[in-house]
Parts: sequence; C-alpha cells; structure tokens
Amino acid sequence: MLMRHKIVFALLLLAVSALVGTGCRTEVSTDQTEQTSIAAASSPAPAAIIPTAVDNEFDGNRIEKTEEEWRAILTPEQYHILREDGTERAFSGEYDGNKEVGNYHCAACNLKLFSSKTKFDSGTGWPSFYEPASAKNVVENEDRSYGMVRVEVECARCGSHLGHVFDDGPKPTGLRYCINSVSLKFVGTTPE
Repeated sequence: MLMRHKIVFALLLLAVSALVGTGCRTEVSTDQTEQTSIAAASSPAPAAIIPTAVDNEFDGNRIEKTEEEWRAILTPEQYHILREDGTERAFSGEYDGNKEVGNYHCAACNLKLFSSKTKFDSGTGWPSFYEPASAKNVVENEDRSYGMVRVEVECARCGSHLGHVFDDGPKPTGLRYCINSVSLKFVGTTPE
C-alpha cells in the first residue's frame, strides 16, 4: 500500500512539472545528454529535477518559481537549504569526501557550478572549491546573519543558496567556496 502511494506521488510530481515546466530544458548535443542521463541514473533524485541537459554557463535567463513549485520539485532537506538558506551538518554531506572526476551542478536547476579539478579537502566537513566553473554561474552576496559578516554564494540562474565563500583557501585564488552537498548534484566524467 505504501509503495502504491509513493508511485502515485511520483506520477503527480511528473504531471505538475510538465504543466509548470522546470525552466531547465535546453537543446544540447547527444554526448551531453548521455553524460547527464548516466549521472541521473546513478543518483536518485525527485523525478522533476533529474537533469536532461548539461548547462555549463549561465546565459542570463533566470528561473523564477513560486515557493509551492520549489517545494514540489525539491526534497524537504533540499528546500530548507536551497530556498531557506539552511546549512547541513559538517561531515554529513555525500560530496565532502567525493574524489571522483566530474562536475558539480545546482541541485535545483542543473547549472554547472564547480569542477572536481578545483575541489580540495578543507577539513571543514563540507565540499570545498577554490573557484567556480564560471564566474557567471554564481552570485556572491553579503550575509550578516548570526552576528557575522560573511559572503553567501547563490546559483546565478535560480537564486538557490549554496553556501559561503571565505578567503582562507589554497592558491591560485586563495578562496574557499564552502558548499552544502545537498545544494549540489554530481555529474561524473571520464578522466582526460
């Protein structure tokens, strides 16, 4: 009985996403679609946000959704972190220790955010990168919450909260983009 409810719920999510659109669909070459399909098959995600395209650089077209639409396509944990500026517990995220070759995309809209080439072990318990895949793909905002002054990092396309950037990272940038695993979707690639 529980399984039947899960199937009905999944079908409803698909129907809603078809009606409202995800805003993430673009035309891509066959090799990009194959690469994303492999990643989607290996990592479970709500049906409405399984990527169908690899989006490498923000084109200036923002995705705007109501909070109800975001709740329909994100898990409760993703919604809390991406839409309510939450933070996952240190050392709890699936990508902190990930050493696979590939790219990290926005879990909400699939925009490519970071590469494994710039990932490093910061010892903080969150995936850390010394630069984004493209400066166009992230937005940095002053964050004065919790009595601190920090720099928040958001996805440029959908405005989802990703984490924070600090100036204690390695060369060549000296930056540490400290990102919540829940904000990311890893897409593995073949080593060059």
